[in-house]
Amino acid sequence: MACYFRILSPVLLVSIPLFGQSQNPAKAGQAAIGAFGQKAALAAVNFLEGDSARLTHARGDFTSDGWKDFMKHLEGFLDENGAPSFTSTFVPSGSATVLSEEAGVVHFKIPGTLTQNSKLGRTTYRAAIEVHAGGKPVRIQHLEQITCSGASTACQ
Repeated sequence: MACYFRILSPVLLVSIPLFGQSQNPAKAGQAAIGAFGQKAALAAVNFLEGDSARLTHARGDFTSDGWKDFMKHLEGFLDENGAPSFTSTFVPSGSATVLSEEAGVVHFKIPGTLTQNSKLGRTTYRAAIEVHAGGKPVRIQHLEQITCSGASTACQ
């Protein structure tokens, strides 16, 4: 019996960390989705006036419906060739925060500063980007830019 205990003790001690790791793949998957989503979202909202190629390059990171929804927010701000009529720059001010996860879709928010430049002037906002990303392959399903003023906490 003592012999079994000597053999089992090290096996149990070595296997304990493995039980904890059985939950890590979900977190690792969430982290991978979040990393992809953050990179893709930043690429989508950072574009130059007149540069349709840079804006449309981001399309591959979205689902079809996600891209249509994102482009609705740019209606009236694209020229006849589909190029933006302003420059948009979003700079994160902190780490992304996961708000929820459901059926492999991670909903997160990235706080930051949004600056928009055009021939008419320049405006800087306290802002956040809310992203829903997931699926196979991982794509952005929804991206929304939020601007805040005053004491609003929506951009934190």
